[in-house]
Formats: sequence, C-alpha cells, structure tokens
Amino acid sequence: MSSTPATGPAGRVRVAVAGATGFTGQELLRILARHPHVSITAATSSGSTATRRLPALNRIWNGVITPLDSDALAAEADLVFLALPDTAAAELAPKFADAGVRVIDLSGAFRLRDERLRKKWYPETHRLPEGLVYGLTEYARTEVRNARVVANPGCYPTAALLALKPLVDAGVLVPGADVIVDAKSGVSGAGKTPSERTHFSEVYASLAAYGVLNHRHGAEIEQGVGGEVTFTPHLLPIDRGILETIYARVAPGTTEEAIGSIYEAAYREATFVRLVGQALPEIKHVAHTNFCDLGWRVNAAGRLVVVSVIDNLLKGASGQAVQNMNVMIGAPEEAGLL
Repeated sequence: MSSTPATGPAGRVRVAVAGATGFTGQELLRILARHPHVSITAATSSGSTATRRLPALNRIWNGVITPLDSDALAAEADLVFLALPDTAAAELAPKFADAGVRVIDLSGAFRLRDERLRKKWYPETHRLPEGLVYGLTEYARTEVRNARVVANPGCYPTAALLALKPLVDAGVLVPGADVIVDAKSGVSGAGKTPSERTHFSEVYASLAAYGVLNHRHGAEIEQGVGGEVTFTPHLLPIDRGILETIYARVAPGTTEEAIGSIYEAAYREATFVRLVGQALPEIKHVAHTNFCDLGWRVNAAGRLVVVSVIDNLLKGASGQAVQNMNVMIGAPEEAGLL
C-alpha cells in the first residue's frame, strides 16, 4: 500500500477511534484532537447502543461517542484505531483491511507471530489480516510506513524491548544466561472494566505480583528478543506508569560506558527514547508523555541492571499508536506528541 496519506477536510487524514470510552481510547482522542495532520471523523464505544459525550474532553474534542458501526467507520475514515477487546479487534481488523482502511490495533489480537502461542493466548484470533506489521516504532519504521494493519505492542513489552533489543542486537548479553524482567504497572493497565483486583480498596497501600510464569506479555517479550525471559508483572497502587528493572549478564569487565555506547548507537535518531545512564529514571519522569527513559548499572562481574520507564497509556499504548500513525501517513514522528 502506498504511504501517501489519503486526505479529508482541510487536507487532513480522516481518522476514527473504535473503543473511545476506555482509558486508551480517551487518550487517543485527546492527542488526535490537537494533531495538525488529522481530522477525527468518528469515535465509537465498544458496542453500547447509546450516544454520549466525554466531559473530560470538553473544549478539547466536542464530538459525540456513537455506537460501534463498522460499516459506517469504514466509509468515514482512511485510518481506524481499534481500542477494543481482543475478540472485537480480531473480527474487525481484517474486515477494515479488506475494505482498504488502514488499521492500528491496540489489542493483543495480532501481536504474536507463532500460531501455537497465538492460539494459547489469543484464541479469538482466527485470521491474520493482509499487510500486518508488529509496530514497535523505533525498530519497524520502514515496515510500519507501508503497513495495512499495525499491531501496537503491549505496554510491558514496549518497556522491555526498548531496553533489551539493542543489547541483543549487539550480542553483548552472555548466551544462555537468565534475563529477568521485574515489571510494575499502575492499575490503568488493567483497563477500565472494574474487578476485585483493581478496586481502590484492594490496590491501595499494597503491591502484588500476578500472572507469574503465565502472562501473555511474556511470550511477546520473548518473541522480540528471540529467547527465553523470566517476566513477572506487579500491580502498583498508582493510576499510570510502568517501571521495569531488568537483570542480565554481560562479559566481566564490560563497562557502563560500553553499554551506553550501544544504546547511543541504537537510539541516536529516536525522539522518544531518552538515555539517562546512572541517573536511574522514575515513573514520574515520563508520566503523561510518550517517552521511554532508560538507565543502567553494571559491575565488574558482568551483572547488568537496566531500568526502563514509560507511561503505560501513552508510550505503552495510545502515544505509540499515534507515533505509528505518523509514520504511516508521512507526518513527522513527533507530531501531536510533543
């Protein structure tokens, strides 16, 4: 497919958001409403039969949330964001692609390439759409530019892969040594549908591990690094943000400067990856931004610790989705995000 953007009113690309009432959907509307190169032509719920407005977006975006009508969306948009549950996304993304509408899918339905793993973690995905690309933007710009459907990476994998891929590609990690991703996320990562686990009284003043050795994002991280990873997610009593402490092994005597040189080479042209070195990053440094901050330490024995932080709703979801859109339509990668 051509990377030349189709245009709508005032020469802007026509975009729609399906699933606009969730956390990521509302973040998408907040960004897109101020974006210089797009026009929001429709925003829908995940399936409600009632129309509604979003008070938090008053005077930012004054449109109305309408019931989901896939045929209407296909007619009204050149590009559709799917901020929907996996089952709905698995059904709609191929349909939009077949109709010539480009898609950025924020669900997990199309992230895993291995059919066996996909059947395990996303059994509702029965068909992969044509022109599908895994959209970790910093590593897939060429593919994303011409994609028909972009599978937006998960929040935990985004933070992990941005930290690990340069090290894997440089061959600096000791072969066969354990790679451990100790990840902590705010409760918005669980989505807007309430549960006992995400209830305020259950989360407040606590910290809990979950999905131990049995979380679908572990498979996605392993796909990205091409090897085994021990991934353990934890739930923090905060609304947003992810901090991952990643443990790996490098050759004894490898210096922090050498690790820094690898990251510098990988992210010299990356607007949204900030390298802080020994000044280890914190969630508050990236909250409400599309940045991933990376810091690291290594000792003489070759024990490497990398700290990676992102905002799970932005760089881990909606912000990265807009970053991918910018690449797809030929806009500056930072458009609407800085």
